Amino acid sequence: MGIEHFVGQSDWIGRTVAILLLLMSLLSWGVIIRRLFGQLRQRRRVEQALAAFWSADDLETAVTAIRAKDRTGLFANMAEVVAHVADHHRHSVGIGAGVSMSEAITRALRNHITHCHAHLESGLTLLASIGSTAPFIGLFGTVWGIYHALVGLSEATQVVLGKVAGPVGEALIMTAAGLFVAIPAVLAYNALNRGNRLTLAYLDGFAHDLHAYLTTGARASLAKAA
Repeated sequence: MGIEHFVGQSDWIGRTVAILLLLMSLLSWGVIIRRLFGQLRQRRRVEQALAAFWSADDLETAVTAIRAKDRTGLFANMAEVVAHVADHHRHSVGIGAGVSMSEAITRALRNHITHCHAHLESGLTLLASIGSTAPFIGLFGTVWGIYHALVGLSEATQVVLGKVAGPVGEALIMTAAGLFVAIPAVLAYNALNRGNRLTLAYLDGFAHDLHAYLTTGARASLAKAA
């Protein structure tokens, strides 16, 4: 009554459903491990990276310092892009010169945060899809397995409880398999979403500080993410 027996008594549709659930589980766990460990490493270094940036003597040194601390590159790239935009604006000619420094920096910050948001969302759509569809795929496997078992029993001359309980119980395993795939995906999706909101809050606070520093020459207080 193990896996070999389950595979042996299943048809190609039941095996396809089982393989599909296995692939979905492997994909979801790959995303979960990669993204969760990435967020844990990032969370420990964000405050260190920001402190290194603001403790530097000048903007060029600050960019180098935050690049060394920020392995994700989200905050370092923001500082680098905005510093480049500010330097380019000071020497710009043509229609670019008609835009104020504040507007140019605001546009660069907004574009960078948009790209960061897209980067942070990577893999979440897959987790959401797996979490919402895996139970139904498992349920389809259960229904098909029960149907397949009943068709086989209809050809038997004598129905014995053992002949009914075995195939039906094995078919119900598909429902449990669907839940086993879906529950970790849903939990990880919620946890990663919360981590992304925290990262975006830090990015938003850093963006305000950079804007204040480059447009007024005075550093605003660091925004604290709750």
